[in-house]
Amino acid sequence: MPTKRIPVLETKRLVLRGPEAVDYPNFKATFTSYRARFMGGPLNAYEAWMLYAAEIGHWEIRGFGMWMIHDRESGKTLGMAGGWQPAKWPEREIAWIIWPEVAGNGYALEAAHATRKYFYEVQGWESAVSYIDPKNLDSIRLAERLGAVKDKEAATIDGSDAVYRHPSPEKLRSSQIAHGIEMEIANYADPLFKPKGMPID
Repeated sequence: MPTKRIPVLETKRLVLRGPEAVDYPNFKATFTSYRARFMGGPLNAYEAWMLYAAEIGHWEIRGFGMWMIHDRESGKTLGMAGGWQPAKWPEREIAWIIWPEVAGNGYALEAAHATRKYFYEVQGWESAVSYIDPKNLDSIRLAERLGAVKDKEAATIDGSDAVYRHPSPEKLRSSQIAHGIEMEIANYADPLFKPKGMPID
């Protein structure tokens, strides 16, 4: 059954929709694996179930949350991206995770860019951060590609995470950050399009 009241977002390659029961096996496989080491994992089966239930409930409590990322052509679930602010989170976060077998294709960049745009333009967010384990170099690089910069003055969750602050809506409008992100996404979508200097993960 589709999750109610969660908007569907679409990009050139992706469809983002609310988490559903059918998506749980992919979620469990990732969060009970080594892939989840930077997000409090690996979790046991019960912990994974409770976290997935929280993903769904977060939409009801906060009015925003994480979307499941789907390949537009195949419908395959690729990961999750969206907003996250459980209890004790100092600020609203933009977060992402891609299933291990499909990492390296720019899906997290494309999904995070789309969800941030939704939060800024539709929900009126004026700021957002990403809380990242300092050892999670892939996520740090992605945050930087999204235009986020390390904010040493921001409150952390538990003192062990790095806080990356995303550019404000105004900065995104008045700079070339969004255009650069869209060019990189285009490079992933069309491998024949290869602008010089674009990072390929």
